[in-house]
Amino acid sequence: MLFMDFCSGIGGGRSGLELNNMKCIGHSEISQDANKIYQLFYGSNETNFGDLTKIKINELPYFDVLICGFPCQTFSIVGKRLGFEDLRGQIIFHIAEILKTKKVPMFLLENVKGLVNHNKGKTLKDIIELLKSCGYNVDYKVLNSLDFGVPQMRERVYIIGIRKELYKGEFYWDYSNKNANLLDFLDENNNDILNKDDATFNKYLNNKYNKGKYSMDELLKDDYTVIDWRQSDLRLYKNKVPTLRTGRHGILYVKNGQLHRLSGYEALLLQGFPKSIAEKAKNCNISNTSLLSLAGNAMTVPVIAEVCKILYKRR
Repeated sequence: MLFMDFCSGIGGGRSGLELNNMKCIGHSEISQDANKIYQLFYGSNETNFGDLTKIKINELPYFDVLICGFPCQTFSIVGKRLGFEDLRGQIIFHIAEILKTKKVPMFLLENVKGLVNHNKGKTLKDIIELLKSCGYNVDYKVLNSLDFGVPQMRERVYIIGIRKELYKGEFYWDYSNKNANLLDFLDENNNDILNKDDATFNKYLNNKYNKGKYSMDELLKDDYTVIDWRQSDLRLYKNKVPTLRTGRHGILYVKNGQLHRLSGYEALLLQGFPKSIAEKAKNCNISNTSLLSLAGNAMTVPVIAEVCKILYKRR
């Protein structure tokens, strides 16, 4: 089966579909940094159709599946939550037009959990009705990446659809929870260490939210404790990391009594990218900060792979 990868980012969705033996025939991405990594991962021979809002739909080749992680900032709790009032929130209308014009057999969309309750649920309801009006049987579910074999707490809403003439029944979100060991996702050669005497970190430990809660000795006591310190209050995790996102670059973990900064390569692994792909980013000329941002904006590969199976079973 053939698919097109819209708002592709660095290709997490693509890798998930390829695990189901599907073939990508093109993608659409406007970020130069994201496209640079995408080409590093998958090659530069295929076509990037660029800005989704300017694509000439009738010139697109045939494909069986449309996948898109449409812009989420307008629906996220970390954004202004403007929804359809923001231009980025209108990408869904362009997706709907492609679906309606090309009569694509199936689609898989991903967005932030915040979409579910945005505008008291009306925004998601409107999106579902829009997609149904294009000729699709549609369903959605919030899934956590933590249940799909990666140790990352990442809740996202997944919207799937099949053309009504192909399937009129119900969708069954049947999948088995898979646990993961954090150590399998960390780089044993990560030497990016934050000095325990770092003034910024110690000032943070003693701010009004954290003062008296933890000492440095306590934090360094247990290896592989994960520390999230880019929020007002310091948060600790065991065998899992908080949601990776574009603006979260401060995740640390304890190893051998030292504080290690989470690397972009490790973030890719935590998003489920195969090591054979993620390792290509180790020596690229994209900064670690940029790679962390790009990984944080990606889809989680094994979740997409499993949702694809759920979708394909109904065809």
